[in-house]
Amino acid sequence: MLFWKYGTSDLAKEFANDAAGDEKILPVKPGQPAPEELADDLEKMGPTFIKFGQLLSSRADLLPESYLKALARLQDKVKPFPYEQVEEIIASELGIRISKAFSYFEEKHLAAASLGQVHRAALRDGRPVVVKVQRPDIRKQIAEDFEVLEEIADFFDEHTDIGKRYRFGKILAEFKTSILQELDYQREASNLTTLANNLKEFPHILVPLPVLDYSSRSVLTMDYVSGAKITALSPVVKLDINGDVLAEELFKAYLKQVLIDGFFHADPHPGNVFLTDDGRVALLDLGMTGRLSSAMQENLLRLLLAISEGNGDETVKIILRISETTDDFDDGEFTKKAGAFVSEQRDQTLNHQDVGKALMEVSRTAAQTGLYVPTELTLLGKTLLQLEEVGKTLCPTFNPNASVRRNVAEIMTTRMRKAATPGHLFGSFLEMKDFVGGLPGRVNKILDVVGNSELEVNVKTPDARHLLNGFEKIANRVTTGIILAALIVGAALMMRINSSFQIFGYPGIAMICFLIAIGGSAWLVLGILWKDYKDKHKPKE
Repeated sequence: MLFWKYGTSDLAKEFANDAAGDEKILPVKPGQPAPEELADDLEKMGPTFIKFGQLLSSRADLLPESYLKALARLQDKVKPFPYEQVEEIIASELGIRISKAFSYFEEKHLAAASLGQVHRAALRDGRPVVVKVQRPDIRKQIAEDFEVLEEIADFFDEHTDIGKRYRFGKILAEFKTSILQELDYQREASNLTTLANNLKEFPHILVPLPVLDYSSRSVLTMDYVSGAKITALSPVVKLDINGDVLAEELFKAYLKQVLIDGFFHADPHPGNVFLTDDGRVALLDLGMTGRLSSAMQENLLRLLLAISEGNGDETVKIILRISETTDDFDDGEFTKKAGAFVSEQRDQTLNHQDVGKALMEVSRTAAQTGLYVPTELTLLGKTLLQLEEVGKTLCPTFNPNASVRRNVAEIMTTRMRKAATPGHLFGSFLEMKDFVGGLPGRVNKILDVVGNSELEVNVKTPDARHLLNGFEKIANRVTTGIILAALIVGAALMMRINSSFQIFGYPGIAMICFLIAIGGSAWLVLGILWKDYKDKHKPKE
């Protein structure tokens, strides 16, 4: 019924035009379903479709503004389920009645979401907490919903151009993985602990800690955060807070999550961000998180810096490197559109320079031209888009691009310091040991080939003596390199041996080997550079 109702609406037409590359926005006409009706219909169809609506509410690259606003209410305004069922679920999961586990438990829900609802309570020792209880039979309902959705996605992928371009089946599989992870409250408790530890250096950021003894797969008990949603702040309250400081620290905290920790809160919509009574920003609901490999972090750092600088050419180059091309990929069209959009960011006013919007627009252009970008990129774009909304609520003049540029030096330094751990260093030494151990064998093979006259070199003017001199220089440099590498490896191993003879607080013999290696390396490099310089400026005969 949902596809029948909206399949012929302007919403569907706009999506089709978007897939074809037409950016024209079609208004909602009389007689067509209103945006609010879509939100109501999704809510009636159950938790899976509510989560789907929440996902769409953050996709500014797919839907018009009117639908985004209508679907945004699904983020925190969902019908609750009866308190009697709350009691049954807690007793079943924790093995104890509410009256025994808590000194106080409020029957009226504090908030209701698609997968569960939250009640305010207090532990026996008086500690204020909130208890999130999962909706009854929700796992079974979601499994049944996905069976239908997977059939629909497969049909679109096989029989429509839109499906082939956007790969609905793959998007649905990722959405299914995400929602199943959100259903595991023990995983969310672990996420809360991890994020709180990662952000402990930020005094204005608060992450509530879980109460593990009162948590299970379907029940999550955590610290109560006293405050108000960012979107509910009155103008008077905004005047009393340091909005620019909070916005800057919040954005810096997310840059650290993404580019250093590789683990980030992926759903910072205004309903999940609170301003506490003591003036801090609290991050709630860690059911949806993102994880990034070290290689992806490096690419995203370069990408964010390129976008913040308005460097369209570099942005396109990075996107192409990390993405997957399809058979109908139009390289020229993507380069033209994406490069032009990013370059235009340099000419925008402060209030319109949005790195999250730029990421979403680049992802949208990629889909239009047959390029499939990594899921991490679209998830980061959505996260930054939501984060920018929160940041500008706290400080209307907040500029995310400038924040990226301000913090990139510190991020680079932190990443280098993180890489310089004993484990990484010893790993590098082991690789060097393998290289040094295998190098003589490789050199012997080369010399055997030369000695047996099996090496063929095609030169226009044969000069045996000149050729032998060249080989001698190569052999000398290789031998010197082997000796220097052996000194470094030997010094690294001797660093672990205690000695009364020390230099700068380290074993003296090891430090002498290091200094000799450094001096020898400098001499070798300078000799090579000087030789190259002389050859370059040598008069032609």
